[in-house]
Amino acid sequence: MNARITLNVDKEQRTLTVDTRTTVLDALREQLGITSPKKGCDHGQCGACTLLIDGRRVLSCLSLAVANDGAEITTAQGLVEDEQLHPVQQAFLDQDAFQCGYCTPGQICSVIGMLDEASSGHPSHATSDVAGGVGSPASLDDDEIRERMSGNLCRCGAYVNIVAAIRQVVDESDTPSTQATEGYAS
Repeated sequence: MNARITLNVDKEQRTLTVDTRTTVLDALREQLGITSPKKGCDHGQCGACTLLIDGRRVLSCLSLAVANDGAEITTAQGLVEDEQLHPVQQAFLDQDAFQCGYCTPGQICSVIGMLDEASSGHPSHATSDVAGGVGSPASLDDDEIRERMSGNLCRCGAYVNIVAAIRQVVDESDTPSTQATEGYAS
């Protein structure tokens, strides 16, 4: 069974007809030619396909395209504005936070979503003071960063530099989540 849907991808409205079993990842890559979200495990375990849907990080290999009809989708390639890299992209370059680069687009989208979640006060398993409550920005020490990014795997083992890149974004922003995600979060 097919369905006609509209996806707003990287600030461009795209209408397409998809089999109702088509994932967002396959719709983007195979029908729209948007290849920055990578197909890694195709089981939601590696995070290579992570992108932002309505400002929240989503594993696009596990999300059906028809369920996202009308959604705002941001991929890593859509983060560049006026030929300026997003601060998270620049930090990954500055810190050499990749090796082969295959997981990098998913890592970058996940960082942006993670910073927004932390800014909103969503606790993680590493949060020492959950009594602080939802709504209070979480402190992002290295343990928090590692826990919050644990769904994104780097087979090259560049984790040290990925944490350094995230630390750079956090340290360069007074309110990192707000500034780092400005214009991309819902």
